[in-house]
Amino acid sequence: MSINGYGPPGAAEREKMIENHLPLVQYLVERMLSQVPAFVNREDLRSAALVGLMDAASRFDPRRGVLFKTFAEQRIRGAIYDEVRRMDWFSRSMRDKQSRLSRAIDGLEKKLQRQPEEQEIAAEMELSLDDYHELLLQVSHLGCVSLNETLDEGDSGRSFIDNLEDVAQESVQDRMEAQELSHELAGYIGELSEKEQQVLALYYYEELSQKEISEVLALTEGRISQLHSQALIKMKVKMSRSLRGQKPGPKP
Repeated sequence: MSINGYGPPGAAEREKMIENHLPLVQYLVERMLSQVPAFVNREDLRSAALVGLMDAASRFDPRRGVLFKTFAEQRIRGAIYDEVRRMDWFSRSMRDKQSRLSRAIDGLEKKLQRQPEEQEIAAEMELSLDDYHELLLQVSHLGCVSLNETLDEGDSGRSFIDNLEDVAQESVQDRMEAQELSHELAGYIGELSEKEQQVLALYYYEELSQKEISEVLALTEGRISQLHSQALIKMKVKMSRSLRGQKPGPKP
């Protein structure tokens, strides 16, 4: 059935959609190439991105009211992150470090009833501030921790991007729940420091590169990476708690 009709596109239309969005593949590959280790090359990412584009074309349904470009970009990014994980970039040791960091932030939030400062997180983990910053660099290089990261420890958990824009909602109740989660996420972003909010806005909404953000904020690229990682881990802690039905305590 035609994409302009009432159902999914047919085979010929899917092929055309794929052909028309090949430049999107190239754009995302080039944008994400600087975020992955040196052993992951351009062709690795391009192959994964093409798989993501084809998957998007096969799953796309215009009745959901989402532009194909938006849907395809999410699928392509997800496919690239899946490929990087498959190549064992985000090793078990890195996952353990991120889990330890998440637990420290979670514990401090419950105890302090506010967002913990960097110095407080470092002290909780018995690290110097320099070592804490190094840990942030290890677990995230503007990509390792991302909006595509799941909110739980399993591979099938919901991600930040699912809550920002859920393209598969079908019922009114589902839509209301998705809107509630999106509202919660917006509230959590508002609790971050000004610099953390700026980094997220420039990266995810203005689509600036790490280097461009560092120039705008007059900070080093390493510091941008640290702020990005710390901000998303803070939000992951809050969203994970919310999805488990554990509401944070009242603010003082």
